Amino acid sequence: MADLDAFAEILTPNAALAPLTGLGVGGPAEWLARPRDADELQRLLVHCGERRIPWRILGGGANVLAPDEGVKGAVIVLEAPSFKEMSIVDSRVRCGAGALLADLVAFACSSSLSGMETLAGIPGTVGGALRGNAGTHAGDIGQMTHAVEVLEGNGKAVRLRNELRFGYRESNLDDVVILAAVFDLTPDKSEDVVKRLKKFWIAKKAQQPFGFQRSAYAFRNPRGLAAADLIEKVGLRDARVGGAEVCDRDPCYVVAHEGCTSRDVHRLLELVLSKVAEKTGVRLDVHLDVW
Repeated sequence: MADLDAFAEILTPNAALAPLTGLGVGGPAEWLARPRDADELQRLLVHCGERRIPWRILGGGANVLAPDEGVKGAVIVLEAPSFKEMSIVDSRVRCGAGALLADLVAFACSSSLSGMETLAGIPGTVGGALRGNAGTHAGDIGQMTHAVEVLEGNGKAVRLRNELRFGYRESNLDDVVILAAVFDLTPDKSEDVVKRLKKFWIAKKAQQPFGFQRSAYAFRNPRGLAAADLIEKVGLRDARVGGAEVCDRDPCYVVAHEGCTSRDVHRLLELVLSKVAEKTGVRLDVHLDVW
């Protein structure tokens, strides 16, 4: 840990990553870093950059596939309270990137602000939701985003607004560290917001794997098509490789059973991609963040 001695208080060496991800697979991080505030995070990024130490940000881990052999360098988690703060000014909500998306949805709805309820039931952090432009058929987080506060790789703090670009399950925020975001919401009656929240939450939960299962959303929908329909069409609903299985409730999800490895998941992804391409001519895109 010689190169990171100055940050010993916030580091855990050889830290298990599997419990921090939705699939629950993968080897350890060489160092797991838990900065206590944005200033300490900034110093850590500059330090790593100067010493060429690789680093990654791990949000809620909902869609992360970590390798079985582990991850070199520093894996940074923004779980300190300073990265989860929420506040309201008029009808705008500012929220730290480390907050759970579910907590932001609940905060907005309890404040009689409409818009966030369309994201009910989506796992992960606000930072991860922004990076992957999380959403449903009813809308995505990018549509509500007014501005995003980030750190660039060199540690420089920047506020992005006109530069923001959001597409289907993607954004131009891949190469920055998201600190916080400001969202434009709409005032509404509390009872109406809560009613819609329950509706979206029930619909989302009905499609997802059961709560006791380790899982992740694995495949994006091709333009104009449904990935779940294509996977079912080629007979791969319930397909299994080792401990990894295509989810019966929604084939876009992969479920990791007891003993599952990252390699099992990779092999299942390859099976689905090759079969769908071979039999339908459509090349699916993997939604997982493969490390």
